[in-house]
Amino acid sequence: MPFLVPDSDIVSAIDAPPTPLVLPAPDGRYLLLIGYQAHPPVALLARESLSLAGLRLDPVLRGRQRTRRFTGLSVLRVSDGTEVPLRLPPDAQVSVPAWAPDGERCAFTIDEPDGIGVWIGDVRTAEAHQVPGLRVSDVLGAEPPTLGGTVGWSRDSRSLLALGVPGGTPAAQAGAGAGAGAEAQAQAAARAEAPGRPGGAAGAAGTPGRPGTSAPIEPRIEETSGKQSQMATFQNMLRTPADEDRFEQLATTVPVRVDPATGAVAELGPAGLYQLLKESPDGQFLLVYRLQRPFSFRVPYSYFARRTEVWTAAGKLVTVLADLPVSDEVPRMGVPTGPRRVSWDESAPARLIWAEALDGGDPVAPAEHRDAIRCQAAPFETAPRLAFKVANRCLGWLSMESPGTLLLTEHDRDRRWLTTWLCDLAAPERNRIIFDLAEDDAYADPGSPLTRLRPDGRNTVLQDGPAIYLAGEGATPDGERPFLHRHDLETGETTGLFLCPPDAYEMVAGFVDDRRDQIVIWHESPSEPPNLRVIDLGVPAAGSLAAPAHRSLTSWPDPHPALTGIGKRLIVTDRGDGVQLSGMLYLPTDYDPARDGRLPLVLWAYPDDYGSPDTAGQVRDSSQRFTRLTASDPAWFVLSGHAVLANATMPVIGDPETKNDTYIEQITAAAAAHIRALADLGIADPARVATAGHSYGAFMTANLLAHTDLFAAGIARSGAYNRTLTPFGFQTERRSFWEAPGVYDRVSPFRYADRITAPILLVHGAEDANSGTFPIQSERLFQAIQGSGGTARLVILPHENHGYLARESVLHVLAEQIDWLRRWLGQES
Repeated sequence: MPFLVPDSDIVSAIDAPPTPLVLPAPDGRYLLLIGYQAHPPVALLARESLSLAGLRLDPVLRGRQRTRRFTGLSVLRVSDGTEVPLRLPPDAQVSVPAWAPDGERCAFTIDEPDGIGVWIGDVRTAEAHQVPGLRVSDVLGAEPPTLGGTVGWSRDSRSLLALGVPGGTPAAQAGAGAGAGAEAQAQAAARAEAPGRPGGAAGAAGTPGRPGTSAPIEPRIEETSGKQSQMATFQNMLRTPADEDRFEQLATTVPVRVDPATGAVAELGPAGLYQLLKESPDGQFLLVYRLQRPFSFRVPYSYFARRTEVWTAAGKLVTVLADLPVSDEVPRMGVPTGPRRVSWDESAPARLIWAEALDGGDPVAPAEHRDAIRCQAAPFETAPRLAFKVANRCLGWLSMESPGTLLLTEHDRDRRWLTTWLCDLAAPERNRIIFDLAEDDAYADPGSPLTRLRPDGRNTVLQDGPAIYLAGEGATPDGERPFLHRHDLETGETTGLFLCPPDAYEMVAGFVDDRRDQIVIWHESPSEPPNLRVIDLGVPAAGSLAAPAHRSLTSWPDPHPALTGIGKRLIVTDRGDGVQLSGMLYLPTDYDPARDGRLPLVLWAYPDDYGSPDTAGQVRDSSQRFTRLTASDPAWFVLSGHAVLANATMPVIGDPETKNDTYIEQITAAAAAHIRALADLGIADPARVATAGHSYGAFMTANLLAHTDLFAAGIARSGAYNRTLTPFGFQTERRSFWEAPGVYDRVSPFRYADRITAPILLVHGAEDANSGTFPIQSERLFQAIQGSGGTARLVILPHENHGYLARESVLHVLAEQIDWLRRWLGQES
């Protein structure tokens, strides 16, 4: 059947331009505004793509499949609010830019008919120019639309490091070739394009091949013996030798250095499967990540055999830091063995730091220390040095400005605890704890350190002497109030610099022009859409004793003024066992319970796990935010006369190893408490309540329908319903099916499909690549309900992934959902 379209007011709101993305310059003088199309046409998703190595690739672009359209770039000067668009080709599809450390230029890509071109923008003049002849690939180098490893700046801002397409660089076009890998590249391309190869020229099974090619009819065979691959059920895997060749062909690049002024391109090494090129702080060396064969049919590309190397700036191999095999036997919720998170110490000329598992990567193996932090400095002739050991799993670090000093965070899996250390690579006895808190404790969250890309290209924590700056969401019992703090690392004293006012929602974007007395903030309120302002810290506005003076930078309009009057308030209640619950209640404009009576209710939720009742009950939302109705927002349902409790908390609390033993009881108690609270307020009609959710929220929805009689209908989008199909864990479940078969059975709503008597709408993307939520999950639950005489409707969206993006798709889903609720709940009485 054709796509459905909801009412015109919903269509116009979906089509309204979204608020641009904002990318501050390193020194805060400029902001790059990135315009985008929130919902491109489904034709964009329908372009030919290949499912290879855990990715979906566009063979024409030699890049990753495009699911968003970034449509333009503007430069906003913070000093006076002047906005000037960069002059780009009409209808250009751009990437999110990468700032040069000098803060005066940016690099970005534009998709061309024959590949991905590289452009340079000058923010002072708003001029942009293309690097002539250069084509790059983002198959391995980045997550589009960002650049990351595909195109990056040198530390001195004088050149670009890029992953060029073989034959797509001026040097190659002039006959320089692709180096030692050219012959292998040509052979792989020939194999991938050869007629008669399964998947050749088209890739994974189910993707039609090009005219003139035909795949032979032959069995697909895999064999295992002694392997213990207990990893997630990954999607879009390699399946055949031809898939391997095709992946290698599309992912192969040539590392190049580009002069942004002249466009001159110098090849640094042979063609290969490069993921990252990163200059050392002194510019003398390159950190290089690259893949190599063998590949794997079990895991995505990031677990393939891989090498971490150090080159000179000119491309000569200095040392191989790591040469790792395929990692397809990583323990559940563990990490691969060998060096990981290899990066430059940003406070040293040329020193690498990395973490290395001491427990075989297994989080349940007994170990006094789980990770070692090692380092190795130029000229990389001596063995790596052990800096110190970490008791728990290292999650990562940030370099400080002081040489050899890091802010490192470790995670205690058993206690669900986060500890941040100030570490000294040269004197580990001086390591000391800076922050120590439960991972669930939003009220105690100190915030995240602000970082700075310095003019010399070093990326460090922003520091003034011993002081760092922390920005956080500011969860409180009354709702979120974002903040900016100055924290003294020597004394431990914290000074508040900015706190969101109670009658708005304001969030820090960064300092202005490398100053400390002005910041750029996002400002919004229930009646004001998000816009940018400059705030003078500590300078009250005229006539005010509290609010700081501000200057507006932007004035983006309300995208849907006819809908902004929707009522909204925070609802807090008790689950019945002392656990506090909360949710954001949306009501039709001017609704009065005494006058208008009870409404049908939509309970939209996503369960989360917590270690204690105290942290589970914390409020993590704000009633002061502008209600921007996006495609996935459940607040749309108020337009058809429903009350909506969005982000209704459904905490599952207990020992991390066994909390799912009572999953059904806990979500049932939470659902009943939410309904009871709104019924007691005279708002909800308890006989007309629908439960709804996406992904793990869909799993919750089906379980509530199978195990309770609280609901008259349900909406479940992109869920998983048979947990035996994810036998090595799901969400945060740590046990395998064979360790807890009763739990897997009990929380699988497929097992109880005959008890789902309330009507359920099942929606799923046909190309869902999320681990565990493959489309067959919805198809089989639908068939089980159908065979049991229940009521269900199944909607499979063509070309959509785990989330839905195409305009046609999101409008259809909204129409389906609104019609489903009207059909089974009715409208207000």
